[in-house]
Amino acid sequence: MNGVKDFGISDCAPAGQPRGNPMRPGAHLTDGGCDFSVFAGHAQSVEVCLFEEDGKTLHERRFRLHRSLHGYWRGFVDGICAGQLYGYRVYGVWDPKLAMFHNPAKVLLDPYARLIGRAPVHCDAIYSAQRGDGDADRPACIPLAQMKQDHTDSAPFAALGMVAQPDTPGSAPLYTPWNKTVFYETHVVGQTREFTAIPPQLRGTYAGLAHPETIRHLRDLGITALELLPIQAKWSEPFLVQKGLENYWGYNTLSYFAPEPSYATEASRRAGPQAVLKEVKEMVAGLHEAGIEVIMDVVYNHSCEGGIFGPSLCWRGLDSSEYYLYDPARPGQLKNTTGCGNSFDFRRLPVLRMTLDSLRYWVENVGVDGFRFDLAATLGREGDRFNPHHALFGAFATDPVLSRVKLIAEPWDVGPNGWQTGNFPVPMADWNDRFRDAMRAFWLSEPAQIAAGGSGSDLRDFATRLAGSADLFGHGRIPEGRGIHSSVNFVTVHDGFSLCDLTAYNGKHNSANLEDNRDGSDFNNSWNHGTEGEASEEIQAKRRKSVRNLLATLLISAGTPLLRGGDEILKTQHGNNNAYCQNSPISWLNWENEDGHSRSMCETAAYLLKLRRENSVFRPNCFYRGESRDGGPADLGWFDADGQPMAEYKWFNSSVRTLQMLRAGGDESPDALVVFNGHLHDTPIKLPAGDRPYRLVWCSDWERPRQNLPSYRAGASTSVSALSMRIYLTHDPEKP
Repeated sequence: MNGVKDFGISDCAPAGQPRGNPMRPGAHLTDGGCDFSVFAGHAQSVEVCLFEEDGKTLHERRFRLHRSLHGYWRGFVDGICAGQLYGYRVYGVWDPKLAMFHNPAKVLLDPYARLIGRAPVHCDAIYSAQRGDGDADRPACIPLAQMKQDHTDSAPFAALGMVAQPDTPGSAPLYTPWNKTVFYETHVVGQTREFTAIPPQLRGTYAGLAHPETIRHLRDLGITALELLPIQAKWSEPFLVQKGLENYWGYNTLSYFAPEPSYATEASRRAGPQAVLKEVKEMVAGLHEAGIEVIMDVVYNHSCEGGIFGPSLCWRGLDSSEYYLYDPARPGQLKNTTGCGNSFDFRRLPVLRMTLDSLRYWVENVGVDGFRFDLAATLGREGDRFNPHHALFGAFATDPVLSRVKLIAEPWDVGPNGWQTGNFPVPMADWNDRFRDAMRAFWLSEPAQIAAGGSGSDLRDFATRLAGSADLFGHGRIPEGRGIHSSVNFVTVHDGFSLCDLTAYNGKHNSANLEDNRDGSDFNNSWNHGTEGEASEEIQAKRRKSVRNLLATLLISAGTPLLRGGDEILKTQHGNNNAYCQNSPISWLNWENEDGHSRSMCETAAYLLKLRRENSVFRPNCFYRGESRDGGPADLGWFDADGQPMAEYKWFNSSVRTLQMLRAGGDESPDALVVFNGHLHDTPIKLPAGDRPYRLVWCSDWERPRQNLPSYRAGASTSVSALSMRIYLTHDPEKP
């Protein structure tokens, strides 16, 4: 290593004065060189370090930046071109009790680096504090006052940014209307890693996700937006690396501007980080050409630096006290509202600015259509309190770029007052966990309790979720509140059982994660139908019926549906409900299931999505009032098994488990009648009275959709099988 070993403030050459926009953070080419700007509010001096690799030797040049306004350090270095590796060394106070971790021996990644030139290496050198014998658990026992600086130079092992070519606009966002939006959550690698319909070199890559065969499946299914698990650059936790595992999901962010290199094709990785970014932009453009939006799952709530004894890769060494959330009574103690060791403090302007700048970058320069915010309650925290009027949310609503794209909250974290579903402001939508729990309970956990001699619950919550969750999203100063589309309805997502496993396992089976099955949720609301895991064809048939019930309930409910990728082909993780560290067949979609049932389920999902797409009665734009809007029938009516309006007392009776929901389609759509039978036995019903007959367009008893659809007169009697549902549409009897 060619560099200065004495890390007192050095006499290296000063950088020139910035020549471009002096207030723009990051590294930007201008006027024959590069402007560098970084926030380090409590630093005494900051150096930008330029690295060149010569075989096994790393050469370093350092330039001292100029203190600027509001904690920023800036400077210009002549002769810099795109592709230059760089990082920062920061000089200042070392006092862990006051959250000061300045250590110039540690090279730090630029928080605004748009390309990752080199990922950090797991080793002791990247830690600011001495680690004793190197035991990863030992530092947790050291009092803050006894933490000592580690003077090992981290340059050979640190994360390095790369100067990028000037920004160019990405593909224009599609702005698909919310009432036509269907989300499909998936992972770049897992979606195509075993997809033999595309060339081997593209499987599990950005390019593979935009391949015509991948797009064909998505379009045939009928989804309109891919919600991608994090594609920002990540870094696996040390405890996973020690076990030979990795953070597959990517919820451990290293950079909020740079894409994750490992998801690119081998050809792009060999060509360098700029080629990786190009592949990402081409993926977005290709999906846009097919009419499919790209929603990024983003993790601004915490960084990959972990707890107080974690590595010093970026923010900790720049200014830990300004980036991270600390206990005001104990300034050196991080507040961990994320369960990941640290939380960013969104009361701090550098955090707000970094987040907003990053989001705008991905929209304007990459072309994405929106974001799903992981553990979003942390983004609105002011200490232990969640503030729905937080400055960040105000920026979302007023920013000319961000206010136009889709913004979706995972509306909770693990800190005090962490459950905030329904409390985020316009224009955000929320993942509706109340919907998830109600649907799983009605179709799975309550039937399991009843089969064991217990009882279920009444139908009030179930009906509320079907109708759009107005109790959560209909309140506010403006009538209709945030609106019916703010409820992002889901039954399964990446975190938890797949839909197939939800019907096949009562408990989690996470042994592959090497945590003695302690990780993952114990509250699954699942039902194995009498046998754990592998089962007879009779039981598997019942499970598939339950999957169809859950799929159909999701897709006919008011709100915005979210499908988990792979549920349409009965993807199983063999009971693993926390596959965050499984870059393996456990997580990858299996496209080679030859038993025919996966194809039938895919046809069913596509048919149900077509019903939703072609009949606006399943896509209401406002909450129901239970009354007529245009002189016709009520917009929503609830009926019992006898076809009579639901008596009030029946809503409170847990033994009532048959419900008929009738929605008026108005001038644009037929009316829709959906019948739910949550009993363990077949139940006779009478269809509601009316002036038009009902055509049975789908029944969960059917393994695949049917062409010959029977018609029933209004008020007709029929029978609904145990644990099943039916969808009827009214029709003109004079038309075929």
